[in-house]
Amino acid sequence: MISPLWSSALRTCGGFFDVPSKVKRLAELEQIMSTENFWSNKEQARKALDESTQIKSTLVPFNESESRLDDLQTMQELIYSETDSTNKASAQMEWDREYQSLEKKLADLEMRVVLSAKNDPSNAILSIHSGAGGTDACDWSELLLRMYKRYAERHNYTFEVIDIQPGDEAGIRSATAIVSGEYAFGYLKAETGVHRLVRISPFNANAARQTSFSSVDVIPEVQEDIEVKIDEKDLKIDTYRSSGAGGQHVNKTDSAVRMTHLPTGIVVACQNERSQIKNRVTAMKILKARIFERQKADRKEQFDKEFGNKDAIAFGSQIRSYFFHPYKLANDHRTGVKISDVQSVMDGDLDEFISAFLKGVKKGDSKDEDDA
Repeated sequence: MISPLWSSALRTCGGFFDVPSKVKRLAELEQIMSTENFWSNKEQARKALDESTQIKSTLVPFNESESRLDDLQTMQELIYSETDSTNKASAQMEWDREYQSLEKKLADLEMRVVLSAKNDPSNAILSIHSGAGGTDACDWSELLLRMYKRYAERHNYTFEVIDIQPGDEAGIRSATAIVSGEYAFGYLKAETGVHRLVRISPFNANAARQTSFSSVDVIPEVQEDIEVKIDEKDLKIDTYRSSGAGGQHVNKTDSAVRMTHLPTGIVVACQNERSQIKNRVTAMKILKARIFERQKADRKEQFDKEFGNKDAIAFGSQIRSYFFHPYKLANDHRTGVKISDVQSVMDGDLDEFISAFLKGVKKGDSKDEDDA
């Protein structure tokens, strides 16, 4: 039976979405787009199209959910009136499938309410840095890079590693990737923080249990219509040979680019392209994103808190712990969400963690057994 809360949930979503205002604004935009001189100003035309698309991305699923809920209620009444047991059982199975599908639709709709910040629809620039733990931490950073790549694949996002610094013995010291797709930043911003691994280290001759740490930073990719002024004299640009895979040509030419913004000390690098020019373009894009984030902060201390001088990448600062030994568990310390299937998490199944964080869910005690 359909819960009365479903109708209430839709009404609540409608209130958050401010459906009447969006319908009115969409009508205004469609009127503007139908005028003869609409394309005379390409920049304004693009903004109008983007706004129209964004409004439709919330209105369409909302209207579809309302319609499907009405259909389910009608179908439920028909099932109750059905006298043939075989037909009734078959109809009930179909109703159950539709009910579960609509549940998922409502969950997605709820997330659209949550992801309402200006930069949430943007692509994400994701950076990983190894911390305490030596070679094991470098290996852990590489495992995290793989985890986010798998997450991107699950959500049909494009995952492009644009800079990677190998560890001395194994793994990576750091890596930066651009994750492209609808609401990539909105979701992945939940992953910012220190991630802790506990396991029997394959790099420890005594096969002892070891704890390692890596940090994850996520910022939005700057939109093209946002102006960030960078003076050439404020840039220090270095070129060097790519340190990663990419073919004979990449490793024998100075195609990799490192940019340092002298006034702020922000450093970015890109080495994934064979062309130095393309790497410069990508590095500049990331540099603008990082400078834009700094410009948004009212005070430098606030910026350092959010994007700069993070807590030490060590014990006590982690947002999530991953246990491979002596038991299997992934525990998010912010929300209390605990998942025993650690392998699925490492294969990119992060939705429960991300959803709980974005919705502000808190599920009881978030301490690890080791911390008790």
